[in-house]
Amino acid sequence: MSVTVTPAAGDRTDRTGGPVIELRDVHVVHRLRTGSLLRPDTIRAVDGISVSVERGQVLGIVGESGSGKSTLARVMIGLQKVSSGEVLFDGRPLGRSRAARKQLGRTVSVIFQDPATALNPRLPVREALMDPLRVHGIGTEQERLRTVTELVHQVGLPASALDVLPRQISGGQRQRVAIARALTLRPDVIVADEPTSALDVSVRAQVLNLLMDLKQELGLGLVFISHDISTVRFVSDDILVMNRGRAVEHGPAERIFTDAEDSYTRSLLAAAPTLL
Repeated sequence: MSVTVTPAAGDRTDRTGGPVIELRDVHVVHRLRTGSLLRPDTIRAVDGISVSVERGQVLGIVGESGSGKSTLARVMIGLQKVSSGEVLFDGRPLGRSRAARKQLGRTVSVIFQDPATALNPRLPVREALMDPLRVHGIGTEQERLRTVTELVHQVGLPASALDVLPRQISGGQRQRVAIARALTLRPDVIVADEPTSALDVSVRAQVLNLLMDLKQELGLGLVFISHDISTVRFVSDDILVMNRGRAVEHGPAERIFTDAEDSYTRSLLAAAPTLL
């Protein structure tokens, strides 16, 4: 697949070298409603994670439900405050200002598990894709329309898809729209939280291939989160295995699959299906 890039779509000149996202000994502790006022019960959703993501790299994060991987994803996109540790974006801590948040939105984008809930059901695809460009003041209306028309082509949809509502297209097509929306601001990294789990097997493979093509052509960094270690292996350069909020194993994907060190990782491999 050939992917083009539109220079007019608000190109950024403040990109730096090194990791786009860097987590240093990050902890996220949630207080539960049980326990007493002086001794509340807590749960460590993320327990001492250190990891980085660079442009052109695919980091797979895998673990069972409740392992903390979705909480880690929210940390990576700036939606979850950490209890301790450092989170750096392009080498700098995320500021509290509106401008800093907008800059983060142009650096790191997200694809959610269910595109039906991620897209406004009342907005046609054209408006859903143009909205981020309007919020960030990128281009004229004519330039925005040209950008989103190119985007739907890039993700394998016809131009007619711009005129439909999300409910009028299939789940796989909605996920392609969600991917196009994630690309509108030309981010450096996309965080994809279980982006194929709601799709049929054949559609799942198509979406995975699309993500890999886009990563290669655009030099994107990608954080791919899944409970399915076979799918994670298919897309990842490095894999982070999580269990109860902790990183039990982290390393090159091929090494983990051929010589896993942790017993939890080996149990995930033993239970993995043979198909995507």
